[in-house]
This record gives sequence, structure tokens and C-alpha cells, in this order.
Amino acid sequence: MKRVEANDPFAMCHMGGKRCDEGDYDGAFEYWTKAAGLGHVAAHFELSCMYRDGKGVEKDKKKELHHLEEAAIGGQLSARFYLGCFEGKSGRHERAMNHFIISASLGEEDSMNSLKNGAYAGLVSEEDFAAALRAHQAAVDATKSPQREAAEAFRHLM
Repeated sequence: MKRVEANDPFAMCHMGGKRCDEGDYDGAFEYWTKAAGLGHVAAHFELSCMYRDGKGVEKDKKKELHHLEEAAIGGQLSARFYLGCFEGKSGRHERAMNHFIISASLGEEDSMNSLKNGAYAGLVSEEDFAAALRAHQAAVDATKSPQREAAEAFRHLM
């Protein structure tokens, strides 16, 4: 609580998650709004989900997209993926593929799969797809370590 009182955006975002898990969507909204106001990109992503799902707030596509864009600009890969999905559903396939290229290149798996589908449909060039695939693999390889592999193996035992 001390970190929340000190306006620590990470602590506020964490408290928002706890409130959401408890079903207190008003409390979650309050904490995530404060954290987002302090520039916490994960809080922007969580707010976009609230506006998308209508949990604790009325569904609002404009606010959902605003928070998705803020999170994506800040480097939140899932937000970038969802922006790509939105653009694709809106018929803006080139913009969708650009979002998928950015997040796939940073290791986001769903974006890589969407990019594969886009390549099969001819929505992205072979060169762009190949470059994104190489960058994706490099990003995934960079996250590998014996400690992470041991933790993953342990997690599967539980």
C-alpha cells in the first residue's frame, strides 16, 4: 500500500489486477486509470479490455482503441496484436499486417500466426514475411535460458 500511496504506477497496476480478480471492477478501473495516467502501458491495455468487455464500464470502442493505441505505442505486444485484429476486421489489411509485423518481430506468437495467414492470403510480401520470421525467431531465442526451461518444466508438473 505504501507504493500505491507514493503514486507508483507499477503498484497501482498491480492493485488494479487484484481488485479485478476479486470482482471489484470499479476499484480496478480506478487503479488502472491512475496507473495509465502515469504512463503505465499495461494499465492502458487493461483499461482497453474493460472498455471492450464492458466490465465495470460501458462498452466503448473509441476508448478501447485509445487505450490499445497507448499500450501499443508503449511496447505492449498484446495491444499491438489486438490493434492488428481490429484493423483487419475493419478492412485495413495493410495496417493490420504492419501491426502484426511489429509485434511478431518482437516475439509475439499470435501475431506471427496472423502474419502467416496474411502471407498465405497475399496481404504481406514474401520479403516482409521472411524478415519478420527471422526477427521473431531471434526474439524467441533471446528469451531462452536453462533457468527458464527448468521453470517451464516445473510449471508443467503442477
